[in-house]
Amino acid sequence: MPPNEARLQYNLYSDFLSNNILVKLISYVLYASILVHTIDSIYLSIKAKKASGSSYVVDKRNRASKWYSRQMMLLGTLIFAFLVIHFKDFWFIYKFGTLPMDSAGNKDLYGLVVASFQDLWYVILYAISILVLGFHLLHGFFSAFRTIGLYNPKYNRIVKLIGVIFAVSMTIGYFVIPFYIYLNV
Repeated sequence: MPPNEARLQYNLYSDFLSNNILVKLISYVLYASILVHTIDSIYLSIKAKKASGSSYVVDKRNRASKWYSRQMMLLGTLIFAFLVIHFKDFWFIYKFGTLPMDSAGNKDLYGLVVASFQDLWYVILYAISILVLGFHLLHGFFSAFRTIGLYNPKYNRIVKLIGVIFAVSMTIGYFVIPFYIYLNV
């Protein structure tokens, strides 16, 4: 799209998302879920640390699990830090800051996003964060099915394949955005 049309469409979509009651309800559930997930993971990590006993035991888990599965606490912490930065730089400014208006009278979030992704360090930070999120999703998708009791050896390969497709497509989709803006806008 030409830049002016892209600006109008992006800002119209942003306005729709921020003013749609169904999207608001889903976002509140998502915020609560992130907080519950964070608290639960901290609790489970502390419990696992206490249960493992001595720290001098040789760790041989790499034979049974992927490195990203063993690093969920680190990856989750990095994602949480990224969310704080993302909310501060975009969500908070959109909701409570003063943004200029576009020609249709909507807040110009497009201009803020494009300006943010003109800094290479920010593009790299965003890209690394999206990769971290991708690894978290790669493990989390399959684990979520096991957690809710939908574990069946007959369907594990299908669930893992769907999880890989989901994690890779989400990662690539969000990974492309900052680089595209940096290189083309």
